[in-house]
Amino acid sequence: MKNTPFTNIHIGLGAKMAEFAGYNMPISYTGINDEHAAIRNSVGIFDVSHMGEFILKGPDALDLIQRTTSNDASKLTDGKAQYSCFPNNEGGIVDDLLVYCVEANKVYMLVVNASNIEKDWNWLVAHNTANVEMHNISDKTGLLAIQGPNAMKAMQKLTDMDLINLKYYTFVKGDFAGIENVVVSATGYTGAGGVEIYYEEQNGNGEMLWNKIMEAGAEFNIKPCGLGCRDTLRLEMGFCLYGNDIDDTTSPIEAGLGWTTKFTKDFTNRTQIEKHKTEGVSKKLVGFEMIDKGIPRHHYKLKAQDGADIGHVTSGTQSPSLGKAIGLGYVNSEYAPIGSEIFVEVRDKLLKAVVVKLPFYQG
Repeated sequence: MKNTPFTNIHIGLGAKMAEFAGYNMPISYTGINDEHAAIRNSVGIFDVSHMGEFILKGPDALDLIQRTTSNDASKLTDGKAQYSCFPNNEGGIVDDLLVYCVEANKVYMLVVNASNIEKDWNWLVAHNTANVEMHNISDKTGLLAIQGPNAMKAMQKLTDMDLINLKYYTFVKGDFAGIENVVVSATGYTGAGGVEIYYEEQNGNGEMLWNKIMEAGAEFNIKPCGLGCRDTLRLEMGFCLYGNDIDDTTSPIEAGLGWTTKFTKDFTNRTQIEKHKTEGVSKKLVGFEMIDKGIPRHHYKLKAQDGADIGHVTSGTQSPSLGKAIGLGYVNSEYAPIGSEIFVEVRDKLLKAVVVKLPFYQG
């Protein structure tokens, strides 16, 4: 099991630790609900150094990205980022990712899921027919996410870069907390605002960075937060988690990611995915709220009123912000419209739920 630059800090703070994507990661410190509330109401800090980062360089870097991702990266200018997917050859998704445009047409950073680093790297290598210069910098890159409505104000103390006016899905690069060449972006996974801080880990500078961030956030009662509340926060926003809500067998169209799929260019398996969009799909990912008491869990069956199988739950929780149980799941398309009544099978009982518009949390 791998450690991050902050593993000893988490253990020292008494975090509940567990293996995630091969890393020893904090699940919670003071409790998921407490940490969730800290993010929604003020500010919290996540260690997400397990994520993967690739640098692509050269005149053909954009072409490689265009051929392997579903979104149109040619629209990106310096300092802009984009959410996208790697479609596979069968119409599913290799991974979802972020594309950062460092220097248009020349230098890009791709941020991928921790569990898919090797898989994604091999996928890009296999499609790199133009010898694009590629660097896997995952092992030497530390990553902290500072999230919440007070995150920008707290982090502005540590840099001359203008973070207060940093727009969603943009980033800046410069000195931060005494570390050079830090990338600070606003691509948050919580729906609460904030920044992500990418830096090169060397000589234990991560511990210094953590301490400075905690000091800067002290006036806002900044809290260390674990992956447990990161999951409840993203689920309230209806954001997909790879391995749960999307995978190698789910189409971007089925997953409601048509907005990331641009048919103005050619990319892997474009023909089949475009067919999904024009002809429709047999199943769709939907958000639902429980009417009856009970919490939907990953892989629970979704049923019609007569007990017929219509799909399955991909993610579910008791929403700390809403005080009700919510979930995502795939259902037969006829049950996908807002307001459709569906049932979750829990211990041989059918519990009533209703399909609702995403995101669950409106803020």
